[in-house]
Amino acid sequence: MGQLVVLNLGRGNWQQGFPSVIAQLWEAGRAPMQFTGSLPAAPDLENLYRQWRSLYEALYAGLNWRQSPAAPVPEIEIIEDDVTNVSETEFFALCRELQVRLNGWLDAREFRKIDRSLRTRLHPGDEVRLIITAEDNGVLRLPWCLWQFLEDYPNAEIALSPFEYRRSIKSDLPRTSDRVRILAVLGNAHGIDTEHDRQLLKALPHAELSFLVEPDLATLNQHLWGSSWDILFFAGHSSSHQGGQMQLNATESISIEQLRYGLKQAIANGLKLAIFNSCDGLELAHDLADLHIPQVIVMREPVPDRVAQEFLTSVLPAFASGQSLYKAVRQAREHLQTIEHDFPCATWLPVVCQNPAEEPVFWKDWCVQPSHLTPATTPWQRWTKYLPSRRQVWQGLAASLAITGAVLGVRWMGWLEPLELRALDHLLQVRPHEEPDPRLLIITVDEADIQAQGQDQRRSSLSDATLTRLLEELEQADAQVIGLDVYRDFPVDADQPQLANQLRESDRLIAVCKSRDAEVDSFGVAPPPEVPKTRLGFSDFLKDEDGVLRRHLLSMTPDPLSPCATAYSFSSQIAFTYLHAMGISAQFTPTGNLQIGETEFPRLRDRSGGYQSIDAGGNQILLNYRALPHPDKIGDQVTLTQFLQNPAQPNSLRGKVVLIGVTAVSAGDYWATPYGSDAFRELSGVFVQAHMVSQILSAVLDGRSLLWVWSGWQEGLWILGWALVGGGLALCLSPRQVVIGAIGGGAVLYGTCVLLITQGGWVPLIPAAVAFATTTGMVVYLKNKSFSTSGQFSETGHLSGVLQIRK
Repeated sequence: MGQLVVLNLGRGNWQQGFPSVIAQLWEAGRAPMQFTGSLPAAPDLENLYRQWRSLYEALYAGLNWRQSPAAPVPEIEIIEDDVTNVSETEFFALCRELQVRLNGWLDAREFRKIDRSLRTRLHPGDEVRLIITAEDNGVLRLPWCLWQFLEDYPNAEIALSPFEYRRSIKSDLPRTSDRVRILAVLGNAHGIDTEHDRQLLKALPHAELSFLVEPDLATLNQHLWGSSWDILFFAGHSSSHQGGQMQLNATESISIEQLRYGLKQAIANGLKLAIFNSCDGLELAHDLADLHIPQVIVMREPVPDRVAQEFLTSVLPAFASGQSLYKAVRQAREHLQTIEHDFPCATWLPVVCQNPAEEPVFWKDWCVQPSHLTPATTPWQRWTKYLPSRRQVWQGLAASLAITGAVLGVRWMGWLEPLELRALDHLLQVRPHEEPDPRLLIITVDEADIQAQGQDQRRSSLSDATLTRLLEELEQADAQVIGLDVYRDFPVDADQPQLANQLRESDRLIAVCKSRDAEVDSFGVAPPPEVPKTRLGFSDFLKDEDGVLRRHLLSMTPDPLSPCATAYSFSSQIAFTYLHAMGISAQFTPTGNLQIGETEFPRLRDRSGGYQSIDAGGNQILLNYRALPHPDKIGDQVTLTQFLQNPAQPNSLRGKVVLIGVTAVSAGDYWATPYGSDAFRELSGVFVQAHMVSQILSAVLDGRSLLWVWSGWQEGLWILGWALVGGGLALCLSPRQVVIGAIGGGAVLYGTCVLLITQGGWVPLIPAAVAFATTTGMVVYLKNKSFSTSGQFSETGHLSGVLQIRK
């Protein structure tokens, strides 16, 4: 229903200003907020409006109000109230001056508090009903549609209101129809074409019409008293010069007062909306407001026939299609700009008059079958009545296929890839927690460890003396594999022969180097000269475009120009060494996948899962991080200083993989992961290596799932299946149940994706959700459209006096 703003200008006037202006903002389910201000005196604005109105009437002088579009517009020369020889240039200049002066008045310092308070709390996309009321009816005659506020809020529309209002008294008469009942009065048609109005009303969906063609007062009163109406429509001649007057026929003009009791009865019986598609109807609206009718639409000034027809052509079909009355009026009013070249200021004319004590009406509210006419049904009957027809089933199927094709196309272009990768990160985070890997011990080198070694004794994060002692302690503790994740692209000092011998001969030590990259690092990092090639592993990681590590590079063809000539990653070499001691070897399958023992590691392709255009070079898989509350708690860990001060007992590290890596921030070895990409949650490189080693060992030894994806056609069927589910829900459920069904379906989709990720399955969540939601909305729209074109109507011809039903 949108937002409601009631702007009460109070008891002021043009000469003294409006000292107590109050704006109330009503939000659904909340008490209103109130803002106060004032508006200064502006007698010049009143005079400017009067001058504009004189020129407006003079410009159209000689033109039959509501004249046929085919009739020519005569040359104008009129002498009245000192207005002579009206030119369009003069008139347009006055229009601009009135608009500028009105907005200048509303930009007064005293009023800005209200304006700013409303703009602070309203979103430009909100649908806003802006009701203006004042004791002085003269100020309500201004063209408020020119207020800059409406330009900034394209879904807002102005309505006028009486200064005092209350709810109308309703009778207990039950509603007897599920159609919109319209009493259409076609008054004196001299010089105008009311047949256009008749034909447009006949085309309205789900409407039951009774036409009174040039009736007399008694006939009109009889119809107001005798039946229940939802809408009262009048087309013909009217004016406000001697109070609100409308011409029923060629000889009889009446006022609202002459229909007072009949209208009160009609309002009590359910009349919610009156439309006067005739001239100068503000006085008619004012008189109707005394009867507390909920809503009225009138023309604020005399209106040419063509303008009245164009407005009616737009406003009623839009209202009947499901739009709010305010949105339909604004859309129809602005559409009149297409004819303003011939009919200046046409967009200023239509206006809604609203009783703020009454709720706004919607067309669909009148199309609900009365409860007392609904026969008793069983639960099965209540459900099956929403089952779709064969035509609707085909429409739903076509919509599902079309939307699936569109989603797959958008996905193929890579436009969904960022969302899918973020969804993968979320799914990895919500998995049940696992235990740390008991095979791992991580020795970290932090800033304190680096500084404790002294600047003179080291050329990297580890001095030769410190590394010698560390490797000696690990050998005595019988660590099964030692992974040195520290760059050493220089030879051991001559005074450290023991370290050179350890690096050269230890069959449990794996060292690290870095391959060259023509785009990022054209040099790379060489390995320790003493370590043979068979015990080297590259440290290269694969970052996605958002900088997050989600892939695990197992092997690649070495660049012959790179100082790092090994074909296997650091984590792969550690796992190979560890598993070789157990008699488990690695090989490549005929399809190029790495196989260790009985476990195969299917390589990623350039289009795998949510990835649509990655460089799939080398042998790479998805990195299945161990699900931990804190990803750096992947295994036991100790700092370098703590380990050297309290060395492990002999044989205490048997069966352990020991990783040595630098965690000092100054080393710059921190990486974004699915668990966080900000500086506080990035993961040190040695812990990333630990997750990679753990992934390989856990898959081979423990049967822990690798992350897997479906083939392209399987993912397409999955997305199509969810599109069909959305379409099926929209077809088989009532309108209220569709919302609940959509929420439930989305929860099932999400829960299924979470369940599958715990088994290693990365299935399309975002594409399936888009297909599901879009198909649901599309099929609901098609159902409503089908409903809106299935209406029937009846017509009462006044001249024959006989009720006629047209099918």
